[in-house]
Amino acid sequence: MKNILYEGYEGPRLPKEVQMKRVQRVIREELTQLQREAMLAYYFQEKTIYAIARERGVQRSTVSRTLRRAENKLKRYLRY
Repeated sequence: MKNILYEGYEGPRLPKEVQMKRVQRVIREELTQLQREAMLAYYFQEKTIYAIARERGVQRSTVSRTLRRAENKLKRYLRY
């Protein structure tokens, strides 16, 4: 059931420094090694999914699934 009290919530936000520390902690402590490496390569090194797959010797769909799982985990841990 959707909590309507938080839908479109525009209240106070955490300072950017606090947000960044939370993101770094989740990436460091909650993601698997493969998820962390894929996320860093894709978002920070700006490599394509195809390039990451070629380097790892896996299918592009594997990299896509790994990234999607990492993103979902990140969202879940940062929700609160």
